Amino acid sequence: MRRKWVIRILSKNFFKNHNPGDFLFERLTMFFALVVFLLILLMGYEMYDGSRMSIDKFGWNFLVNSEWDPVQEIFGALPIIYGTLVSSILALVIALPLSLGVAVFLSESAPPWLEKPLSYLVELLAGIPSVIYGLWGIFVLVPWIRNDVEPFLSQHLDFLPFFRGAPYGFGMLAAILILCVMILPIISSIVRDVLKSVPQSQREAALALGATKWESIKIVLLEAKPGILGATMLGLGRAIGETMAVTMVIGNTAKISLSLFDPSYTMASVIANEFTEATSDLYISSLIELALVLFVITVAINALARLLVWSLERKWKKN
Repeated sequence: MRRKWVIRILSKNFFKNHNPGDFLFERLTMFFALVVFLLILLMGYEMYDGSRMSIDKFGWNFLVNSEWDPVQEIFGALPIIYGTLVSSILALVIALPLSLGVAVFLSESAPPWLEKPLSYLVELLAGIPSVIYGLWGIFVLVPWIRNDVEPFLSQHLDFLPFFRGAPYGFGMLAAILILCVMILPIISSIVRDVLKSVPQSQREAALALGATKWESIKIVLLEAKPGILGATMLGLGRAIGETMAVTMVIGNTAKISLSLFDPSYTMASVIANEFTEATSDLYISSLIELALVLFVITVAINALARLLVWSLERKWKKN
């Protein structure tokens, strides 16, 4: 009897300071957040467990060996990592200034009647399935590269090793351009939102001190620099993990070449192309280890981007 009375008193005192519905909702949402975190850990563990055979046999040589030969069961990921990084970074180099230009125009210069439809079109481009981009790449982009772009570059810039070789059309250059088109709307949309969230008082203060429109935009860009960097990292993460569109145009050959005309491979396209054809346990384990490397790189890039955006939002709340 005394124990029931103590429990009743404690529950009354507790619910005086805590609404039961709020307490339940808080704990439930915390559980959902923990489930997501546990899923990421579980995915990482499962990929590590599946790639243990490859890790035991090749060790760190898996990351530095340049031979990928399923027949001899020799697996080295260096040319695949090289193709992934080169295609993603060069696509980002091309897409970033274009994305900044689009975002600055939409947030700072476009009239209201034009801003909304253009913003909608940019976001629509970000939602198009990658296989559609791949088909567009095969039937439109690759013929254009093969017939016009690569002959022009080979004729005028053949003194550079990047523009030598036969004009196949399918290759690193096609993958770079299609990735550029795919990540441009993502970066543009995020940067536009970041620029929109910069306090209007900063623009007005700059103009009141005699700054021109462009000088006030420069001030806004400086204030939004962490957010722009975060958007850039998110675009890079999308480019690194892109699968279908790149697989359809990159040529799918595991070799390291300075020429952008030559075919190449990315980690995502290797997994998509060869996983169903893997005939041995070591082959499957090597592909899973490749997925583990891609998983670690993608998580690290996205986590860094989120931290940069979070730091910017925290700075603005303090101001």
